[in-house]
Formats: sequence, structure tokens, C-alpha cells
Amino acid sequence: MMKKTFTVALAALAVLTVPAAAYAGETGGTKPLHLRKGLTLTIPSSWKVTERWKDWVRVVTGPCPTLGTQEFGFRDSGCHSFWIMGPKAIKVGHEFFNAYTPDGPFYPATDVGPCPYDKKLYIGHLKLAAKGLRQVGPGHKAYYRDWSGQCVTQQTFKVKGHFNQREWYLPTSKILVIDQWRTPGLGDILRRATWS
Repeated sequence: MMKKTFTVALAALAVLTVPAAAYAGETGGTKPLHLRKGLTLTIPSSWKVTERWKDWVRVVTGPCPTLGTQEFGFRDSGCHSFWIMGPKAIKVGHEFFNAYTPDGPFYPATDVGPCPYDKKLYIGHLKLAAKGLRQVGPGHKAYYRDWSGQCVTQQTFKVKGHFNQREWYLPTSKILVIDQWRTPGLGDILRRATWS
């Protein structure tokens, strides 16, 4: 019995010490991503970091058919990624380009946008699925929101699928992380972030 308890304890300890890359399904190492206000994330080396406009940083984590095309942007479809927004993006982050607050999902537009995973579908109703505070490195807590969204047909608005838009908002640092792909390990990467 003692041997079995010891083995279980060792296995639990191993899970706690797995690097962020392993949570993300990577084995090729990690690299630092330095962001505003001294925030640094340790991300898998295979992820590609792009900045199309000031304060719109995108981290591509998997397949991304729009990468390198004119369609590459917040309202494209099929690009496995997450965003790290700064003050300029936050300033226009709600519908009708109003300033973002955690009271509603980040959606800088005046019309209906395409579904994150299928450009033939459109974003339907978004409903708050979870909220709270989440750690982003030592001494920093973000307003966390998980918005459950529908993907609908353009003509009949028939629901064809779902997605979630997770958001971590740090109002003092003016940083907003947005993830529409439930990126594996992202919550742990943010929790293990460092600040300088």
C-alpha cells in the first residue's frame, strides 16, 4: 500500500512540473514571447508570432490557411491561434467599435462576423459560460470570461456548430488575451507568465 501511495504521489508531482510546451502538445522546446508592460510568456518554439497592427499580436498555434494572405486578421476563419491585444485594440473592442470591457465579448465590428472555424458560417449568439479571476504570472490577476458562441447559416440562422471565446483581461496593464480555439495549455502558459 505504501509503495502504491508513493507511486501516485510521484505521478502527481510529475504533472505539476511538466513544462508549458508539453501541455501544448509540443516537444520541440520553448521560446520567450516578450509583451508590453514586462509580460513574458514561454510558448512552444513551433508557434509563430505576428503583429499586423500596433497592439494586435497574434500567436499562430497550428494550421492557418490565411497566414500571409490579405484575409489574415481578427475576422478570418480556420487559423488556429490566439490574440494578445494592447490599448489601441482594447479601445475599439466592443460592437460599434466602443471600448472593450469584460461585460461583453471582444467583437470590434458593426456587422456579423464569420465563424472562427468555418468561413461559410457566421457568428450567432454569444452567451457567458464562465467568469472569474485567473492568475497571469505572479501578482497579476485577470478578469476571465468564457463566451459560448454559435456558428449559424447566413440565410436561416440555423445553428451548425459552437465555439468558445476565452478572454483574460488585465485592465491596469491594458492587455487582453483572446482565444477562440481552446488552445491546449494556454491557461497554464498565462499562469506561469513572468513580469519584469
